[in-house]
Amino acid sequence: MKGTVFGHSEYQKRQEELLDKLPMNSIVILPNNVPSIRSNDTKYPYRANSYLMYLSGWEEPDSTLVLTKISGHTNVTLFVKPRNTESEIWEGRIVGIEGAQNGWPINQAFPNTDFELVMKKTFKKISNLYFFKGINLGMEALVSNLWEGEILDPTPHVDKMRTIKSAAEIEVMKSAASIASEAHISAMAITKPNIGEWEIQASIENHFTLNRSVNSYNPIVGGGDNATILHYNSNSVRIEDNELVLVDAGCEVSGYASDITRTWPVNGKFTKPQREIYELVLEAQNSAIGACQSGSKWDSMHRAASEVISRGLVDLGILKCSQQEALGTNLDGEFRKFFMHGTGHMLGLDVHDVGGGRQGGKAGPVLSPGMIVTVEPGLYFASWREDIDIPKKYSGIGVRIEDDVLITESGPIVLTDGCPKTIDEIESIVGSAL
Repeated sequence: MKGTVFGHSEYQKRQEELLDKLPMNSIVILPNNVPSIRSNDTKYPYRANSYLMYLSGWEEPDSTLVLTKISGHTNVTLFVKPRNTESEIWEGRIVGIEGAQNGWPINQAFPNTDFELVMKKTFKKISNLYFFKGINLGMEALVSNLWEGEILDPTPHVDKMRTIKSAAEIEVMKSAASIASEAHISAMAITKPNIGEWEIQASIENHFTLNRSVNSYNPIVGGGDNATILHYNSNSVRIEDNELVLVDAGCEVSGYASDITRTWPVNGKFTKPQREIYELVLEAQNSAIGACQSGSKWDSMHRAASEVISRGLVDLGILKCSQQEALGTNLDGEFRKFFMHGTGHMLGLDVHDVGGGRQGGKAGPVLSPGMIVTVEPGLYFASWREDIDIPKKYSGIGVRIEDDVLITESGPIVLTDGCPKTIDEIESIVGSAL
């Protein structure tokens, strides 16, 4: 049985920082995720709640973390499943109460069956209750019945903490980035005309498994027109000669995600129209990465990418308007017909990590050292869309290029720079393992 990913002092520092933000006589209750049923009595692979992993390193289900700050004293408690030989024969060994007490960054551990009794006593001593909602609805209902006052949201405090990665977190994310980069290279090397999208997916997931990682999300492997569907996921079609394949796949190491997208020709050679679109997206991405400077506004990278793409679409004759009309007054011009998503998002314990910044959500934060973001402009020319008019030579082309970028005082560092993305590099790799 594995222990915590980081040293206990890392978690204790996080716990102290959270409690320092809260008023005296406060309690924070954080339940773990509930196991999910896939079919009948079979379950999906279990994944612990990201907040719980962040604050304690604990991953077993049927558990709850409780932090208190009462009368000048702080305390961290885990409620966990007790050891049970019969259950463990079927389901596997668990840490148990004594193991949690001795091996995790907490002050004390109790059986999860004691939670209600302990909370009844503790609630008499507190004035402020913070609860992570939407994780365990049964636990949420129980707490609501026990507590008559307002239930406060602790996530804004923790989200701000999670936005800035520690040196230890960055090292883990570098590992995830490296494994995912290698997986993309391996997939490029076995690619050939008429390959199945599922074969590319299998190559990538095989590399993840061999390196003791798991998918950080379901891979997207879209060939031809499927590359123009942003969240395509059936990965079930053969890819014909002269078509591109867009592969969006990342892995998770110790809970921390990588997120990479590459696009390549299955026959190893970009056609002229494919090359024109690819070079435009790559130029936009390089410009956006250059905009990832400490102190810059969140939308700086999106603006940088959008300006390049708007200008390029006009120059290629795809948009028949001025560059200003293409860009729009609020980055909402004609270019949005073909680049309809944001340029990046936070990355960490969740692939779309906390901290804001995704298009359609709240305004993102100012870029600061220790943040890790994705940078992923794209262009999509779906032949099946009836609402757009594009030159025939670009029909069916979808290109996205995505990297994971660490913000530092001295400029952006691309954690996924081990994954090739220039045309010459890609053409030299595709099919090289055959």
